[in-house]
Amino acid sequence: MPELEPTPQSIWQYLVSRPHPWRKQLYVKGRRLLASTVWQDMQLNTLSPEEAAENFSLPIAAVNEIIRYCEANHELIKMEAEEERYRLEQQGVRVESQAAS
Repeated sequence: MPELEPTPQSIWQYLVSRPHPWRKQLYVKGRRLLASTVWQDMQLNTLSPEEAAENFSLPIAAVNEIIRYCEANHELIKMEAEEERYRLEQQGVRVESQAAS
């Protein structure tokens, strides 16, 4: 499914890929922070891009790029959240779904 393939990172200034056994989404460059973490925090807490930039100590341009990336790769992010939830449940961790749609 093409929509589940990661977007080529060459178009991203603030996002990079990292080796991971099953995760394909991009991380914020120089951080151990998934782009989707910022995006979901914005949605769950109704943060503006400026508020998210302040909360995560990121340039506003990075937050705007994160928004574009996550909106373009929503299905990949959703699939990976489901995979993570499944893996946690297999380890006996009870997970309540609060992921942004």
